[in-house]
Amino acid sequence: MLNKTKVVATIGPSTMEREQLKKLMDNGVDVVRINMSHASYNFCTEVVHNINELNQELDLSVAIMIDLVGPEIRTGSFLNGQAYFRKGDKIRIYMDDVIGDSTKFSVTYSGLIKQVKFNSIIKVKDGLMLFEVIDIKEDCLVCEVLTDGLINDNQTVMVDGLKISRPLLTRKDEDDILFAHKLNVDFLALSYVSSQEDVLAVNDILIRLKNDHIGIISKIETEEALDNLDEIIRVSDGIMIARGDLGVSVPLERIPGIQKKIINKCHEAGIVSIVSTELLSSMEASSRPTRAEVSDVANAVLDGADAVLLSSETTIGKFPIETLKMMERIINTAEQDVDYSDFSNRLNDNSNDITTVLAHNVCNCAIKLKCRCIIAPTMSGYTARKMSRYRPPCPILAVSPNIDTVKSLQLHFGVNPVLIDELSSLDKIIEESKKIVFKLISTSPGDKIVITGGYPFDKVKSTNFMKIEEL
Repeated sequence: MLNKTKVVATIGPSTMEREQLKKLMDNGVDVVRINMSHASYNFCTEVVHNINELNQELDLSVAIMIDLVGPEIRTGSFLNGQAYFRKGDKIRIYMDDVIGDSTKFSVTYSGLIKQVKFNSIIKVKDGLMLFEVIDIKEDCLVCEVLTDGLINDNQTVMVDGLKISRPLLTRKDEDDILFAHKLNVDFLALSYVSSQEDVLAVNDILIRLKNDHIGIISKIETEEALDNLDEIIRVSDGIMIARGDLGVSVPLERIPGIQKKIINKCHEAGIVSIVSTELLSSMEASSRPTRAEVSDVANAVLDGADAVLLSSETTIGKFPIETLKMMERIINTAEQDVDYSDFSNRLNDNSNDITTVLAHNVCNCAIKLKCRCIIAPTMSGYTARKMSRYRPPCPILAVSPNIDTVKSLQLHFGVNPVLIDELSSLDKIIEESKKIVFKLISTSPGDKIVITGGYPFDKVKSTNFMKIEEL
């Protein structure tokens, strides 16, 4: 079964070995994510090397996303990697690096001490741990612990209303972008984006590197990003709804409505939407999810998200492969309840663009004729992206001889990219397309497929034909 909603899996200690990566790829992962807040360059190089090798071995095209650190604040290191804090205890938060324990820890932003006030609440670990500032010393903040809990190395730190007085891209981020370029990864996820200027700054770097392949995914994590959402969408290739940090910045009860709003705006704009954070978090320690988590994943699918993202479930969880299998099962079931015509009808298109008009008509045709799939031969991926926006009920098989194009389509709803040797004559493409359909989809005599694209393939930049074939 070719699921339309894509799955991104973050790689960590539970999944970094080659055999585990192979199991993830065998069980339907579309994109692997590496979080630079926790990963070294050696780790990244090994993972990317293994993914590239396994793609060839398994005849797949799993894409790679690098998640930049951004101007976030994190805790420093703890003795033995973690410390437990008890409610009511008095502790110290240092601006200079110290080894943390149950009485103290450090943070990575020295400006924090100048910006917080008495009675400010410092939120750690996506807001699960709360500390109230009761005194401000020369080199540290004295705080009262408001919630019991464990804190590990490199946990996120947030304070309501705090604006970090440094640019979006740190020196580390700039180095990481150059590193991602050298590894030829497929997507960059930008942390703590607040405006379109943040996105354009990264785009400028990619232009200087002459890299027109890497897609930019902007993470929405703050109230300021929500205020500037439309302009961020306008310059991004995709949006990640990072519900962890976002749930610290805004009241938790607003998150479901915000999620729906962002998915709808991305759908209207024709860019990717990704839902992340705690989708199946109970499966870090259990082989079964909660009913609420199943509903959460299903609702992301029913809302029309292009992709869902697994984080700690596949980095440190005990059941990463079982989690992925469960995610695929939930997606498969939820997609059977999607009203695909409703997604298409929501779009208010007055475009005279040939590809847009033809894409809309192809999708309507696929619905009325109950076609088994849409075949989209493509050099750039443009036609397949347009098709995805109209959410046809059948799979879109995007066939291309360009591996970068194939991998760039891995996040798009309903698009199943397939690498082929060449795009030559139309007759040969039709013949090759039928072979691909028979290989990937169960068919019966008389089933119909739609083939659409721009011909001649290497000369035309817009879609200009549609052909219906009966199998």
